[in-house]
Amino acid sequence: MILRTFVAVFVITASLSGVVAQDWISYGGDVGGMRHSGLTQINRDNVHELELAWTYRTGENENLPDFHMSHSLHATPILTPQEAGRLLVLCTAFNKIIALDPTTGEERWSFDPQVTLERGGQYKCRGISLWHDKNAAMGQSCKWRIYTNTSDRRLFSVDGRTGEPCVDFGDNGEVDINPLIDAAEPKGDPKGVQLWSPPAIVGDIVAVSSTVHSKGRLPVSSSGEIRGFNARTGELVWRFDPIPRNPNDPEAENWPQDALHRTGAANVWGFMSVDEERDLLFLPTSSASPDYYGGTRPGDNRYATSLVAVRGSTGEVVWHFQLTHHDVWNYDPAAQPILANITRDGEVIPVAVQLTKSGFAFVFHRETGEPFFGVEERPVSTDGVPGEVLSPTQPFPLAPPPLVPQGITPDDAWGFTAADEASCRKQIEELRYGPIYTPPTLQGTALFPQPGGGVNWGGGAFSPLHNLLITNVSRVPNYIRLVLQSEMDVENASGPGAGRPGGRPGIIEQTPYGVQVGPLMSPSNAPCTEPPWGSLIAVDLDKGTIKWEVPLGATEEYAEFGFPEILGLRASGGPIVTAGGVIFIGATPDERFRAFDLETGKLLWEVQTPSAAMSIPMTYEIEGRQYVVTVAAGHQFRYRKITDHVVAYALPDQ
Repeated sequence: MILRTFVAVFVITASLSGVVAQDWISYGGDVGGMRHSGLTQINRDNVHELELAWTYRTGENENLPDFHMSHSLHATPILTPQEAGRLLVLCTAFNKIIALDPTTGEERWSFDPQVTLERGGQYKCRGISLWHDKNAAMGQSCKWRIYTNTSDRRLFSVDGRTGEPCVDFGDNGEVDINPLIDAAEPKGDPKGVQLWSPPAIVGDIVAVSSTVHSKGRLPVSSSGEIRGFNARTGELVWRFDPIPRNPNDPEAENWPQDALHRTGAANVWGFMSVDEERDLLFLPTSSASPDYYGGTRPGDNRYATSLVAVRGSTGEVVWHFQLTHHDVWNYDPAAQPILANITRDGEVIPVAVQLTKSGFAFVFHRETGEPFFGVEERPVSTDGVPGEVLSPTQPFPLAPPPLVPQGITPDDAWGFTAADEASCRKQIEELRYGPIYTPPTLQGTALFPQPGGGVNWGGGAFSPLHNLLITNVSRVPNYIRLVLQSEMDVENASGPGAGRPGGRPGIIEQTPYGVQVGPLMSPSNAPCTEPPWGSLIAVDLDKGTIKWEVPLGATEEYAEFGFPEILGLRASGGPIVTAGGVIFIGATPDERFRAFDLETGKLLWEVQTPSAAMSIPMTYEIEGRQYVVTVAAGHQFRYRKITDHVVAYALPDQ
């Protein structure tokens, strides 16, 4: 037998009754989203020996309705502690909760909330949450509870051991959030609100955020309220609206009253993080509605496109920092804030790290919101379309440096052939171009970074052993063009697909404009800038410098142009890190799951997966064996080979 040892080189104590991050008890490993495991059995010296341990399929793809809808499986499983059955638990695209044997992948139980499917809807579930009821007796039902919120706007609580509903929570284990959404201001389309990301649990509060799809495509967008529910009873305890409609909110005076009543969104569609010791809940908020034009919402629009720290027990704002003022570029932060401790000159400093689509890594003191490296307000262009009033400055962190290029010119045009390059150059020349925060225009504006990032929801991971932040970034140029509605085909502009990347223009309601966005592509269907189009980056968070950068992903699809292999692809998903010195990541469309050396970025191992692994992996140890698990099921927009595979890898069991 190979000696399998567990070395606790660094133990991260989570708040779930002493459970440590090696158990992967939350979407981000721990509730603060570090995505770090202290396990070392799999390490940089033996990771190349990994082999498939088991595969599980949810079976949901075999029972799809006959009408059009979008779905994809992006979940990150969690491992429950021994007291809760030591089960690997995940959610499916349709919010079914499934518990697996972590050593074999065999199904132990499932819970199906029977989500209502709607024509044209989007369905996914990226994670679930686990809570320990410290007041419950040992062995009592629902002492360990699993929570999921659903695409049809409900919240469920089930027993972590059995999957049976917790009958004391809401109505037999269910809280219907639809009435709260219907009652919230403004009155958008409730069906445009879906709940994709896992709830966040702080103390005895379950916090629920939402995705608001209808931003800019209806007379008003729905509210982006975050709501806190009692973890035992399901009773609503507090609500926080990132649009400060409460006149007692200190930011309310910075909003015109009419804008407060018609502006929605600023929701948290990504992931929240928790500091239980300080009773803090960290909210990365999106842009206010509508997207791409802010004439109906003058001012900076705080708390939108911000990192907001609220008191977990009450929902009251503790501190906030706006990452983009008056956002009209869709540069909202979708990544989970990383709550970490940085050791500097022997002092341990608690920080919150927020990665953004604009390619910045903002680092704040977790208790106060003070920038760790400093932030500078720099002048930017303000000559947008008529009716728009843009911020004259934007915040730029002094360190780390930007993770992606901060602007584009015709000299950045690239192609496989001279004709490709000439086409790309012409496209950029015909648009307005320049540095980041060049305003959207009727002429059309080249965007680099693009609205998808930079860093999107895949986010990053942090190694406390090395003070290293690891993240993947995309580098694909885009354009945005505002169009006068008086010159648009309104019927097509309000039809299905309007306003989606690369499609027909969509109407920006309440405004004179429509909008068209999409990638800048050559005639050979490649991005108009030089590869790599995606990279994996290590940032030293002590020094505020980039330690290394390597291309992520590879493709041979352009071999006919004399490029047998292009390194670096746009990705969707993110990494984890381990004390064994290994980074694990899928994310790329080339159907590969990879391991990299944490200290150098060297590729150590890769394996083909059933589809693109556009999710966040996780790892755990059980019965003396370490496993690495990822969902490899494609992406409803990025990689359309949609499957339902969960795959686990381990060292040979000798």
